[in-house]
Amino acid sequence: MGHRLSKIYTRTGDAGTTGLGDGSRTTKNSARVAAMGDVDELNSLLGVILCEDLPADVRALFTGIQHDLFDLGGELCIPGSALLKATQPARLEAAIDRFNADLGPLKEFILPGGNRAAALTHLARTVCRRAERVTVALAAEEPVSDTSRQYLNRLSDLLFVLGRWLNKAAGGSDVLWQKGKNA
Repeated sequence: MGHRLSKIYTRTGDAGTTGLGDGSRTTKNSARVAAMGDVDELNSLLGVILCEDLPADVRALFTGIQHDLFDLGGELCIPGSALLKATQPARLEAAIDRFNADLGPLKEFILPGGNRAAALTHLARTVCRRAERVTVALAAEEPVSDTSRQYLNRLSDLLFVLGRWLNKAAGGSDVLWQKGKNA
């Protein structure tokens, strides 16, 4: 990166536009910038989860995902680029299968909650789903790689499984939805 970030404020965005990685400019409220922002928010939330006491394998998985999300952000920042590899969604599928194997089948809907790490992981899942929706909306207007959409879809599934798994690993269980509980 050299000295690319030696000056943090540039004033070039004061008029409501921002620079993309290819040198072009777009409005700060464009679908592309929204997708980049949601992926950045998700990455930041994973950083918060990494502040929790996590099993080493989950910590390594989240750290790897943070790097993937930075690649995805770079892909979104440079229109037409493809930084994620087709193997990356498959890697998430393998992790889903691995962690889901320890869990019982779902018979009820579950509420986000349980222990703090699990609840934060469920929150990350919702942010991931938003990032996916915005990326799909972007793809309706501009080229976006299939891999990036697949990655976000698999990641939200993995975060759901990990939320359940983290509750179980801490000796707890899923928080089950009780239809009409307060009726």
